[in-house]
Amino acid sequence: MVKVEPMTVINNKQVIFGHKKTLNKPLTGLLKNLTDKITPKYFRELLLEDKKVGDKITISDVFNSGDKVKVTGTTKGKGFQGVVRRHGFAGGPKTHGQSDRQRHGGSIGQTTTPGRVYKGKKMAGHMGTTTVTVKNLVVFSVKPEESLLYIRGLVPGAINGLLRIQK
Repeated sequence: MVKVEPMTVINNKQVIFGHKKTLNKPLTGLLKNLTDKITPKYFRELLLEDKKVGDKITISDVFNSGDKVKVTGTTKGKGFQGVVRRHGFAGGPKTHGQSDRQRHGGSIGQTTTPGRVYKGKKMAGHMGTTTVTVKNLVVFSVKPEESLLYIRGLVPGAINGLLRIQK
């Protein structure tokens, strides 16, 4: 279940949506042509055809039941993680003299030749907070009065995260 807020066209290729408390002066000047006084949180560029400044784009204008969509979002951030959680390594033995290296990655390269670690080596590091696109999801219901879009399948990201939904 995805809440899709209506978007307002501000020029021939930009839309705004969301709400925040205040705007700075440059954004206020950008929105001076609108009749509604709104304080948007997001500005995005879209390919718009036959839309005028101030037009609203709602969920029912774009999506219908049975549409196939692709959803792009930012995954949940996990922070700095070791190789066991990040890549599924087994870790070392717990016995036979191994006292404090159970979850370490082990050896990472060869000797004199090549004398370096190859790029892309699976090591500990930052995990999550990446852009992921899930394709071929199906819209099975649209409720324009509540601005809800029901999508069959999993979408990337945290609850209340920003998603890009394309046909």
